Amino acid sequence: MTTTQTGLPYALLAYCRPGFEPECAEEIADRALAPGQFERGDGWVVFTPTEKSGCQKVLRDLLALNLIFSRQTLQLHQRLSLGSKDRLTPIIEALKTQNTVFSDVWLEHPDSNEGKSLSGFTRKFGDYVAKAMTANAWLQPQASRQRLHLFFPAQNEVMVASRPVRATDWLNGIPRLRMPSDAPSRSTLKMLEAILVLVDEPERKFREGMTAVDLGAAPGGWTYQLVARGLKVFAVDNGPMKGSMDGHHQVKHVRDDGFKYRPKNPVDWLVCDMVEQPIRIADLIAKWVASGNARRAIFNLKLPMKKRHLEVEKCFALIDQKLKKADITYKITAKQLFHDREEITCYLTAVKD
Repeated sequence: MTTTQTGLPYALLAYCRPGFEPECAEEIADRALAPGQFERGDGWVVFTPTEKSGCQKVLRDLLALNLIFSRQTLQLHQRLSLGSKDRLTPIIEALKTQNTVFSDVWLEHPDSNEGKSLSGFTRKFGDYVAKAMTANAWLQPQASRQRLHLFFPAQNEVMVASRPVRATDWLNGIPRLRMPSDAPSRSTLKMLEAILVLVDEPERKFREGMTAVDLGAAPGGWTYQLVARGLKVFAVDNGPMKGSMDGHHQVKHVRDDGFKYRPKNPVDWLVCDMVEQPIRIADLIAKWVASGNARRAIFNLKLPMKKRHLEVEKCFALIDQKLKKADITYKITAKQLFHDREEITCYLTAVKD
């Protein structure tokens, strides 16, 4: 038997890292500025405004935000319970009620053990959905900037959602990045994802001849991405650099304490992936930018097991206090990237661009 959940008002669907659903929901609640109800699954959160008046604006504003703990946010339209024999018909019937043109359709699943087991199903079933949508003239890439997302928390349930297409979107909210064969560690993928997701106009912000300091650089995963973009890097770490970064002509290995080191001259970039209390890292980054030692920074905040959202707010408040005191206007964006674990990655820039 196939049933359709009815009475669902417009709602927000957010994908997140499994285990971080409370932080994802807490952040949405803080930014929504409107009351609502939450449902949490394994790797996803649904927020439904409780006040119908203005709910579309609330959702539209949330979709436009760069939320930290959400990999992807979508407007949720319908939820369907599917039978085991004919899953396609109820989806097509639901789409008929919308009668909307889309640029593309993605079939997705949570980044959980159960969700990953659905990858084969969504990949094969997607061909049938796309064929049916084409037959109904619902797929028109040239006429729409809206993508249809069919999110399967389980094989017998689907959430019908959509969002405007963005260049930084990935299927399931998971970037498919290739590990460079000569990179010294997998942390290089974290830095690459940070550049792709957080830094606007990276081709302008990273240019040959620029200088950077990498605090906690060993074995060189983050340094690798800077060197690949033509930067000269002061790699600060008492540990050894390895692989292609050991002795590279663009890398000066400085054996020093990352909290004490300061460059003789200001640098274009500061990056930091040291394992330390997040408030200490926030204080360190703020001091560098406030003193003019660096103009831009990418850094990680290793979060505690509890009250993670609160810890992020404390770190950002500290940065704000120090930079305002130094009369520096700045922008900061942050994300729990796919390649992050118990941490978030932040991009801070003094606004002179």
